[in-house]
Amino acid sequence: MRRTTRHAAFIAAATLPLALGLSSGTAQAKTPYIKPFMGWSSWSVESSSRDGYGTRWLNEGNIKNAADALSGKLASAGYKYLNIDAGWNFDYDWNFHTDANGIPDADKERFPSGMASVSDYVHGKGLKLGLYGAAGLEKEVYDKDAPILGTDCTAQDIAAKPLTPSNKWGGNWKIDYSNPCAQAYFDSIVARYAAWGVDFIKIDGVTKDNVEDIKAWSTAIDHSGRKMWLSASAWPVDIEAADGLKPHANGVRIDTDIECYCETTSTWTSSVDDRFSDLPKWLNKVQAPHYFADLDAMPINNNSGSGLQDGIDDVERQTVMTFWSMASSPLYVGGDIYFLDDKAKAILTNPEVIAVDQAAVLPRQVRSGDTQVWTKRVGDDTYLAVYNLGSEAADISVTFKELGLRGPQKLRDVAARKDLGTAKRSWTASSVAAHGSRLIKLS
Repeated sequence: MRRTTRHAAFIAAATLPLALGLSSGTAQAKTPYIKPFMGWSSWSVESSSRDGYGTRWLNEGNIKNAADALSGKLASAGYKYLNIDAGWNFDYDWNFHTDANGIPDADKERFPSGMASVSDYVHGKGLKLGLYGAAGLEKEVYDKDAPILGTDCTAQDIAAKPLTPSNKWGGNWKIDYSNPCAQAYFDSIVARYAAWGVDFIKIDGVTKDNVEDIKAWSTAIDHSGRKMWLSASAWPVDIEAADGLKPHANGVRIDTDIECYCETTSTWTSSVDDRFSDLPKWLNKVQAPHYFADLDAMPINNNSGSGLQDGIDDVERQTVMTFWSMASSPLYVGGDIYFLDDKAKAILTNPEVIAVDQAAVLPRQVRSGDTQVWTKRVGDDTYLAVYNLGSEAADISVTFKELGLRGPQKLRDVAARKDLGTAKRSWTASSVAAHGSRLIKLS
């Protein structure tokens, strides 16, 4: 095993940005984003047990079809990120692999043209490309003791000793960041991604112990000179990690996977309904803009025709869109976007609901329980969202006083895009369907 002195390792790591043709300027905390991203993710398709889907679905042809569909059906409404999740550098037997320097490379069977070519195709459709990774040092990289570009170090030099499992599933090794070659390693990965034109990186399995990993990825993005969204993900990320991640990540997954790992994309109880009790725990931890609560993919795609079905009905699909938008969560579609149906498109492209999300303002929970009331202030307007989490239709009444408002209010149903007239002291959402919602603008 090759070893270096700390001094030699530092010199080698410090020269890496120049060796890779990058700026050697001082890194900022993270790339600033003032609005949550919008797009599509492949994982909902990859996680389904429906025939024709699952992890073997992920390949160049299907991703290009997804790019065509995203560009043609949703991009004009702001959905621009095409995020390729786990598997892009795994073979069909789900074996992870990297190049000789430990840099993830596209599997040649899945992506025979290579990731640079796929990126060119995606960008040619007016979209942005995202890639997936995991926290910690991949064991495959450690086992082959990959030499780290621009340094005299190898992968085994940057592993914490004794070897310690890292991330939510213990699948990788913990990294010793006191060795500057550790940062150099991530700089080499992100420099490669930048050369491919990557715009988004998701790092999965993040616990409190992985804050330093996210910091290293963030610093590497800064060193690359390319703007990239950095998402800290898990099922969910440990809330104890929230404060440590805040200077480095653009978004943080606050809940378990939306997917049911079944014949459909999701179901209401696995686990759409979890978000209503979990988001309140994170409201004082996240920040909008710049550090967004990520509620995971939206199962709003296809309830008719061929292909993977959402597993929730149209009422529930609208509730998902409303709740995600009130949270100013990233809006990204799950499921096989090639089969996007008209109702899903109408829900997803409603400009008034999208504006609630893109305002990048956090909501306030006014009332919990089965009939929930949420509100948020955007400029001179107040948005009111009511949700019926019960199993029967219900009336939900609110007073303007509990919303912090005075005087008569003009009401507009944002989801229906219809004016409702003026109310003086209160308003009642009548017969809100089970799992249904109303989104009202008061001004």
